[in-house]
Amino acid sequence: MDNIYLLMIVALVALAIADLVVGVSNDAVNFLNSAIGSKAIPFKGILIIASMGIFIGAVFSSGMMEVARKGIFVPGEFYFDEIMIIFMAVMITDILLLDFFNTIGLPTSTTVSIVFELLGAAVIMALIKIGHNDAETISSLSKYINTEKAVAIIVGILLSVVIAFTVGAIVQYLSRLIFTFHIEQKMKYFGAIFGGIALTAISYFIFMKGLKSTPFYSSFKEVVENNTALIIGISFIIWTVFSQLFMMVTKKSILIIVIAVGSFSLALAFAGNDLVNFIGVPMAAYHSYMDWSTSGVDASAYAMTSLETAVPAEPFLLFAAGAIMVLTLWFSKKARTVSDTEIDLARQGDGHEKFSPNMLSRFLVKSSTYLATYFEHILPKSIQEKIDKRFEKPVIELPKHKAYEMPAFDMIRASINLVVAGILIATATSMKLPLSTTYVTFMVAMGTSLADRAWGRESAVYRVAGVLNVIGGWFFTAFVAFTAAGTLTYLIFIGRGPMIAVLLLLAILLLVRNYISHKNKAKLKMNKTGLKKTESKTVQGIIQESAENISNVVSRSNKIYTDMLRGLAKQDTKKLKKSKKGVSKLNAEVEELRDNLFYFIKNLDDTSVRGSNFYIIILGYLTDIAQSLEFISKASYKHVNNNHKALRFNQIKDLQEVDRHLERLLNEIEDIFDKKEFERIGQVLNRKEEIYASLSNKIEKQIARTRTEESSPKNTTLYFSLLLETKDLVKALMNLMEEYHSSYKKT
Repeated sequence: MDNIYLLMIVALVALAIADLVVGVSNDAVNFLNSAIGSKAIPFKGILIIASMGIFIGAVFSSGMMEVARKGIFVPGEFYFDEIMIIFMAVMITDILLLDFFNTIGLPTSTTVSIVFELLGAAVIMALIKIGHNDAETISSLSKYINTEKAVAIIVGILLSVVIAFTVGAIVQYLSRLIFTFHIEQKMKYFGAIFGGIALTAISYFIFMKGLKSTPFYSSFKEVVENNTALIIGISFIIWTVFSQLFMMVTKKSILIIVIAVGSFSLALAFAGNDLVNFIGVPMAAYHSYMDWSTSGVDASAYAMTSLETAVPAEPFLLFAAGAIMVLTLWFSKKARTVSDTEIDLARQGDGHEKFSPNMLSRFLVKSSTYLATYFEHILPKSIQEKIDKRFEKPVIELPKHKAYEMPAFDMIRASINLVVAGILIATATSMKLPLSTTYVTFMVAMGTSLADRAWGRESAVYRVAGVLNVIGGWFFTAFVAFTAAGTLTYLIFIGRGPMIAVLLLLAILLLVRNYISHKNKAKLKMNKTGLKKTESKTVQGIIQESAENISNVVSRSNKIYTDMLRGLAKQDTKKLKKSKKGVSKLNAEVEELRDNLFYFIKNLDDTSVRGSNFYIIILGYLTDIAQSLEFISKASYKHVNNNHKALRFNQIKDLQEVDRHLERLLNEIEDIFDKKEFERIGQVLNRKEEIYASLSNKIEKQIARTRTEESSPKNTTLYFSLLLETKDLVKALMNLMEEYHSSYKKT
């Protein structure tokens, strides 16, 4: 029986390693995004700086795992076997929960995860104990749980979200009024002072947050805390002089140094303080096992009072943890996915929006628009014009092949993100307030992007929806962490060893599944199989560039239509749902091309008007094709999903005949556009009347059947809808071919 606890320790160590990997993938967003988004430092340079911060923070962390040991529950009230069940449930839940958020690309809080997992597991175990003790009732729960800590964490979440967003927005707004978007000139006059303030704030942050948990902090603790104002003043003078000298000697912006040091400081704080979230529970389990194994007392009778004393982590374990975290930072693809989410929401320019608008985001955007209009009436017009001038963005011309090099935001905003986040976290730490590094860094970035007018009328509703989704995910984290850890605790209590084995196997399968899913999505993104934006300005160039898009749409339409008919014939909702998703994806890609029309036309010269006209017409026909497929797929899915009578054999047979004709047509069109043999388009157009006649014949046959033998109104409606919409689909295709044929002959 004793061996089971040793095996549990081995399993917890393995889970800790995996948890470090998924934890760094999640929290990398905190210290990478400002540097990545501003492109102030090459990507490898950013990783080197962050790696140094992580490794130093991990190795010199004191490892005082108070949260895992006694922060949430009262350890003396639990026996060794109960504590091990709690720890096992917490670690399995933690790794699955963080990996889930990393896979979908949303940043969440590792602190909140571990706290609510410990709380959920401890509450369920306490309820089990209360249920087996006739002398105790539900009111006895307070004897087992440290409720003050949980309440403090929840309050910390709410406060950090609101304060970080507000302060970030105010500081960024004032900074932009001073520096404008033309920062080169302004930095000559104010750069040294800004550098002094920023670097002083970051230095203070390193001492108050990054080094506070290190073992050697006690040696200079009194000096720092008793002379805070003096240290800040001296730091400001030193850093201001350094900033001026740096700009004079290197002829580069001091903002590069601010971003580099800020990224280092956040990485240092992350590793030094959040390491407990990944290895705290396994360390507490290991110490519990060592105490129990030498006691000679039965596991179900050994009270864990030993956990009430603080025990530092072993240096070797901290070194190993730091190495794993650094390797993860360099090789984790999921860390890049999580970073992409925040950078996309904060970027200054337009582009593809990841999130769809919802009712709340629309309401907030409309309300803020009305509020802005109200303030416009209050402020004198002259002041409004002066403010607007400070927010005028410079026009940057880049060659087309270098468009991807544009930063998501400038170095002023990146510096403000790091400095404000550092100050807020350091202030909260000095006041002993619980705070999530993830929440603060994310909300500061969102506040600065709003103040910087990055959320315009074109993108605000999508960006606000994205922020609401992320915030909703944070509260969802707390709820799921509590519920899942509690459920697993109960299952392990009932099933013991066999249940642990099942849950570990399930965790491995889910991690592998998520890894494969994320890898496939990344591969699909890299392959760029979607529709591509045209960059040519002439009709001839657009004809050549759009050919690939036409081939892509025709190929996908062919597959979607065939799969839809097969699903309809077999009453297969799964296949029909898949077809519906394929149509939605196609629709979204066509919509994105249409959204790019504005920029396409703006980049044209005066001699390319005919090219824009051709491109607009082609996009219109692609939209018609996608809409016809959307109608067909939705009608088919709705019919089968509502369990209506299946189509009759004759109807299916006729539709399959239509599909064969359509398949031959689409294959030929795809071949023409793949090989760019546009002279063959005439051959296809010559068969236009034949195709229309075939579809009209099917409609007439159904009319005759309806009058004599058809008995299902739903079937008749669906069948006519399919034929008529197929006719519209073919018509859109033929119109597209005619436009291509006409324009090709002219060029």
